Amino acid sequence: MVQKAKILLVDDRPENLLALEAILSALDQTLVRASSGEEALKALLTDDFAVILLDVQMPGMDGFETAAHIKRRERTRDIPIIFLTAINHGPHHTFRGYAAGAVDYISKPFDPWVLRAKVSVFVELYMKNCQLREQAALLRLQLEGGGKSAVGESKEPAGLLAELSARLAAVEEQAEALSKQLDDDSADAAAVATAAHLERKLTGLRRALDALEPGTGSGAPSVPSQS
Repeated sequence: MVQKAKILLVDDRPENLLALEAILSALDQTLVRASSGEEALKALLTDDFAVILLDVQMPGMDGFETAAHIKRRERTRDIPIIFLTAINHGPHHTFRGYAAGAVDYISKPFDPWVLRAKVSVFVELYMKNCQLREQAALLRLQLEGGGKSAVGESKEPAGLLAELSARLAAVEEQAEALSKQLDDDSADAAAVATAAHLERKLTGLRRALDALEPGTGSGAPSVPSQS
C-alpha cells in the first residue's frame, strides 16, 4: 500500500482552509491544517510534507517570517512553499515572496484547477524521492548484510543485482515520464529543477549498481547521498 503524501495548509481563516481542502481533496493525499505560522512550525517538527501552501497575511507571524524559519531548519528547508495572498503590492511584494524561499506566489482569487495541478506536481516529485530513498536504503542493507533478503535468506549476487536493478528501473521510468510531463506543461522552473535533482540522484544510484556487476571493478561502491 502506497503511503499518502502530506500537504500542509497554513491560513488563519477557517473558511480559507476549508476551501483549500475542497480544492485539493481530489488529489487523495493527507491534508494537514495549521491556523498560524507557529502551528505550522510545530507540525513540521514531527511530520514530513510534500508541499506547503502558506498564506502571506496572518496575524503575529506572517507568511514571510514563517517561510524564513522553515528555510533555516535543515529538516524542512527543501520543502516547496507556495505562497497564497489576497493582496498584490506589485513586483516588490512578489520578489519578497520568492526571496523568502517560495517556489510559487499565487494571488487570490486563484484558479482551483491551476492550484491543484501545481500541488500535484510537487506531490509526484515527493513520492518519487521517497521511492528513491527506499531503493538506496535497500541497497545499503543488502551490501552490509552480505546479500541477504529481508527475511534473512541468502541470495546469489546475480539475483540480488537483478532485483535491485528492476526496482530502480521502475523508479527511473516513472521519473522520466514525470520529466516529460513537466516539459510538455511548461511547468514552473522550481518543479523542473527538483525533477532534475531527482534524476541526478537516480543516475548516481544506477552507477553504484552498475559498479557491482562482475568485471566492473572491485570493492563495494558508495551509495549516493539522499540530501
